[in-house]
Amino acid sequence: MTEFDDDRIARDFRAGADRALDDAYRRWAPLVYTLAVRSLGDVGDAEDVTQKTFVAAWTGRTGFDPTRARLSAWLVGIAKNKIADTHEARARVRRLHEQLAAVSAPADLVSPAVDVADELLVADEIAHLEPDAQRIIRMAFYDDLTHQQIAARLGIPLGTVKSHIRRSLQRMRHRLEVTHEPRGS
Repeated sequence: MTEFDDDRIARDFRAGADRALDDAYRRWAPLVYTLAVRSLGDVGDAEDVTQKTFVAAWTGRTGFDPTRARLSAWLVGIAKNKIADTHEARARVRRLHEQLAAVSAPADLVSPAVDVADELLVADEIAHLEPDAQRIIRMAFYDDLTHQQIAARLGIPLGTVKSHIRRSLQRMRHRLEVTHEPRGS
């Protein structure tokens, strides 16, 4: 196993040395990934968090102060923020799914005219999305495919599918909140 010089890696990282990001990644990516997968319980999300952590650390490396913390502790702090962001994004997606499910309530709970209107409203909102996002949202909602199934069918990374769905649902929610009045209190 390779012996790492943590102090050298930290100095080089702060200075933006050529191999510093690679060295830091090889040294601490397993730690960041382990934290993420334990918290999130999803390999794809953990990989995304690991990547986002190192990208954020590298682009913000001038904010790293080796007199205040070790590089590993600083990276863990960034990772915890990225993990929290992922949990929040999941919660937003869950809320949007619930709201969209409410729009498509069973026929015995609302009149057929409202069901058709709601379905047309959602279909119209999907039509406002970019083509790739439309295809992914339709596969998720109309074909009832999981994120992994969509990624496999389209041959794109799981994180890309999740990002498209999250952004699309956020856009649809915003547009629906603006154009669709909530039903009685």
